[in-house]
Amino acid sequence: MRKTCAIAIASILILTPAQARDAATDLRAFADAFDAAQIAQDRAALGRMVADDLVFIDGSGKRYGKAFFIDGWTGADDDYDPVTLSDRVILPLGEDAGLASAETILSGRSAGEPFRVRIRFTDIFRRHGDTWQATYIHVTRMAIESE
Repeated sequence: MRKTCAIAIASILILTPAQARDAATDLRAFADAFDAAQIAQDRAALGRMVADDLVFIDGSGKRYGKAFFIDGWTGADDDYDPVTLSDRVILPLGEDAGLASAETILSGRSAGEPFRVRIRFTDIFRRHGDTWQATYIHVTRMAIESE
């Protein structure tokens, strides 16, 4: 564990300031597109953007893979409202890895019934050639504060 942390920290420190800005800009663009593909229920885009060996930890703590994640976003009877992300963090972890994390209220309709949940998520991305892919996603459900 210590060795992994040391390698991650060292890889961040190796980037020049310009490289770090470029990596953060590139990573933010991918994270934005990934979030948009989920809300738009774009199965084809998600198929390209999600690694075949994805580890997805849902809000209940259960582990799933790529098919479950994509099916969960692309149900025929589901519709999502636009989202606003808060407390967003985009963190490059070298040139070929990074994470995006934020909090949001996810709402819409599922099987004709309205739903509304508050979540915090962390997406870990890896670059494969010229493209990024989601390789690890962790979602935590949070209580919805009174409005």
